[in-house]
Amino acid sequence: MKKANILIMVILANFLVVSCNNDKNKKQEVNKPAQTEEETHESEGVLKLNNGDLWMANSETSEGIQQMTQLIADFTNSENMEAYPELKANLEAEFGTIISKCTMTGEAHDQLHNYLLPMKPLFKDLAEDDLAKRKSALEKLTKHLSEYSAYFK
Repeated sequence: MKKANILIMVILANFLVVSCNNDKNKKQEVNKPAQTEEETHESEGVLKLNNGDLWMANSETSEGIQQMTQLIADFTNSENMEAYPELKANLEAEFGTIISKCTMTGEAHDQLHNYLLPMKPLFKDLAEDDLAKRKSALEKLTKHLSEYSAYFK
């Protein structure tokens, strides 16, 4: 089971890297000036609004976020270490669906990735040996998912 989860995460990570690299290459082909390495590092991972407005997300992404939120809302065994692996697997599966059905492009796509990527370490923390760390990851993931509507519609 652990090998399958690891394999899924490796495939998803590779998909994200390829998707993001393809999107960055397309941007440079449109004759936009390339960012300096310093500018690139400053803007990577920083989630921001679309000039004060929300980014338009594809329906599959919004549905996936709603599904993940519901999975956590339905999770009633936060004190049971044995219950976390199933939750983690279900959340990762939904995350994979979001990635595989992503049709977003341009800056909206980049911002979606800035939103999604911080979830990956939280999924990992749901498998920690310490119940307090699992519960903390669950709380952080709950908070992060609640912030989706502050950036995307």
